Amino acid sequence: MANGTMIQFFHWYLPSGGALWKEVSERAAYLSELGITALWLPPAYKGTGPDDVGYGPYDLYDLGEFDQKGTVATKYGTRSEYLSAISDAHSHGIQVYADVVLNHKAGGDACEWVRAICVPKWNRLAPDPSSLDDYWIQAWTVFKYPARADQYSNFKWDWTCFDGVDYDNNCPGRTETIYKFQGRGKDWASMVSGENGNYDYLMFSDIDMNDPSVRTELGTWGEWYLDETGVDGFRLDAVKHIQYSFFRYWLSQMRRRKPDLFAVGEYWNPDHLDDLQNYIDKTQGCMSLFDAPLHRNFFLASRSAFDMRKILDGTLVSASPVLAVTLVDNHDTQPCQSLESWVDFWFKQHAYSLILLREAGYPCVFYPDLYGASYSDKGNLITLLPVPGLDVLLRVRKELAYGFQRDYFDHPNVIGWTREGSSDFPLSGLAVVMSNSDAGWKQMDVGLKHAGEEWVDLLGNLSTSVTIDASGKAEFRCAPKSVSVWANRD
Repeated sequence: MANGTMIQFFHWYLPSGGALWKEVSERAAYLSELGITALWLPPAYKGTGPDDVGYGPYDLYDLGEFDQKGTVATKYGTRSEYLSAISDAHSHGIQVYADVVLNHKAGGDACEWVRAICVPKWNRLAPDPSSLDDYWIQAWTVFKYPARADQYSNFKWDWTCFDGVDYDNNCPGRTETIYKFQGRGKDWASMVSGENGNYDYLMFSDIDMNDPSVRTELGTWGEWYLDETGVDGFRLDAVKHIQYSFFRYWLSQMRRRKPDLFAVGEYWNPDHLDDLQNYIDKTQGCMSLFDAPLHRNFFLASRSAFDMRKILDGTLVSASPVLAVTLVDNHDTQPCQSLESWVDFWFKQHAYSLILLREAGYPCVFYPDLYGASYSDKGNLITLLPVPGLDVLLRVRKELAYGFQRDYFDHPNVIGWTREGSSDFPLSGLAVVMSNSDAGWKQMDVGLKHAGEEWVDLLGNLSTSVTIDASGKAEFRCAPKSVSVWANRD
């Protein structure tokens, strides 16, 4: 099988105006040529307004069809443009993964009075004693969708569908407080991340996944979405904040509709691999996860002295390679975002070589790293340059990165690996050597079948060539703080 490669085809600061779905259609052919096999697209349903990136979901059934929240189209375009983008991607052999945000809802149509307990944001298990006795708030938890007028679904959301909010319309000045609802057996979900005591609550109106009517409605919506759009998989947002059992059953229901459905969850904990593995165990491996610890290693390696022999230590791709979606950066780690940890530019080729040219993991490329980006936020003007040679690395993954792998992670500054290639892919096989310090070299084995071949650095960082000796070995070099990807010059 050809290598699969995903791209996150958006970033946080894309301009508004509904152009992204059209851009997908325009660029699908080129992406397929590069070797992209799947697009992760941003949330396609109506958010809190025309500029909503998609993580403030208002109406899951409105894909840019109804005049709600001051707009018909979403930030990325209309329903018909979205469906055309999916069709155009499919016509070029590219799958589409939809971004699904089921943790919360935003932009309620009206307030209602709800009895609640105040808890601090940093400890959701420590109630404010003054709120224990008949404390009431005004919560934006009424969702009626008048413009949609019950088309696709007549389900109406109110406070009984949620378990907490962080805003009291009757007392808007309390900014460090979360309001946990009372009555009808309301409580935080028990099987979630233990950060802040209990990390069920993240933002907006937190959906109560223990409510049977909510679970039924979300299952109905998921089946509708698959039928309407024909997407091939889901990127699941904020899974560490959602009762761990929910997606196990929800995905099982979706796969009865589409047996080969792909799913990857965002469980963002770059410091503790054990938390990711625990989630995989609790959900019985029903989804892949983004390798946040690997991103952390890339970030640290790009910003300080780093022992390159340990670049894969403590990562999901090393512990559970089949379920690891590897990445360099994403919309949360880009500059000016809440989890900002942007991998420094000089190390980007290193990082992409590590996720694209090795046998383990399912790599995800980030839109600005391929196309660049310019934006302003918080008084900062940001320019993100495309990663030099990323198009080459993608083509190398598509055509050459196959076969048995040998690792040479034996020096603190210079590491390398080789792939022998496969008879299914002519001229395949490669050797990678990289340094985070001085120029380096490795004597590496690429396999007897390559004896006598002349190999060159496809990235063009070195202009010399090497000849593979009779034993299938050669001395492969790289420039200071650089990467060289060696392969048959043909």
